[in-house]
Amino acid sequence: MSMNMQDYKRILTMQDISCLGQCSGSVALPVLSACGHETCLIPSALLSTHTGQFQGYTFFDLTEQIPGIIDHWRREGIMFDALYTGYLGSARQAQFAREMIDTLLRPAAHIVVDPAMADNGKLYAGLDDACVKAMRCLCSAADVILPNLTEACLLTGMEYREDWDGDYVARLLDALLETGAKSVVLTGVVFSSDATGGIIAHGTERKYFRHRRINRMFHGTGDVFAAAFTGAFLRGLSLEDAAELAARFTLRSIENTEDDPAHWYGVKFETALPLLIKELGEHE
Repeated sequence: MSMNMQDYKRILTMQDISCLGQCSGSVALPVLSACGHETCLIPSALLSTHTGQFQGYTFFDLTEQIPGIIDHWRREGIMFDALYTGYLGSARQAQFAREMIDTLLRPAAHIVVDPAMADNGKLYAGLDDACVKAMRCLCSAADVILPNLTEACLLTGMEYREDWDGDYVARLLDALLETGAKSVVLTGVVFSSDATGGIIAHGTERKYFRHRRINRMFHGTGDVFAAAFTGAFLRGLSLEDAAELAARFTLRSIENTEDDPAHWYGVKFETALPLLIKELGEHE
């Protein structure tokens, strides 16, 4: 894959590491690297596995390590072309991420926030209203935010509805933009029994992307989509092109996994990396 060296970015991502489970930082690092970016990680926590269906997993909170990492990089004069955040386990961690925008990013750096804090109408275990408030502040500084419907409602204060219509989504997107984020990619929008996807909002413009829906739950697909979107967007693809490419990559990862019942804990995104690389090359 040839690429313009101006597209080679140094990205800082902040999210947890699940040692097994194909999610969060374990997805972000290889996917962003495959997109041709130098990727540096501030881990928010270290888990033996992700928290979905596994029992007795270990969890080590790394919040106290973050200020020292930031200070060391500041002293060394290390700067980044982009910040991409995923799961943050506390309001304090979200506040640290907001601080990085002012201290570790180069001028005109891109900021992509996946406010990974809720799904199916509920906050993730261990998170609270303070986390939502801090995440709202972080999103206000973002170029792009990637919420699902539940997260969008928490960020805006709108009531979560499983049965939605066009007017409801339009008001939700308007409210998200009013938080200060420049653009929104609303994910996890189920259009029909056989189609899912999302909606892109930038100013008054609205664009839809959709793909085949597979009626089986897979862990980590939101992280796969977010990492691929971020990598493509930072390669210069438009919001729409980056979202559609990320959706195709995520779908291929699911398709390559769905016939293997033993692989229930994540998707085989590694097997779909050739597709991602090939399509990025076609955009050169």
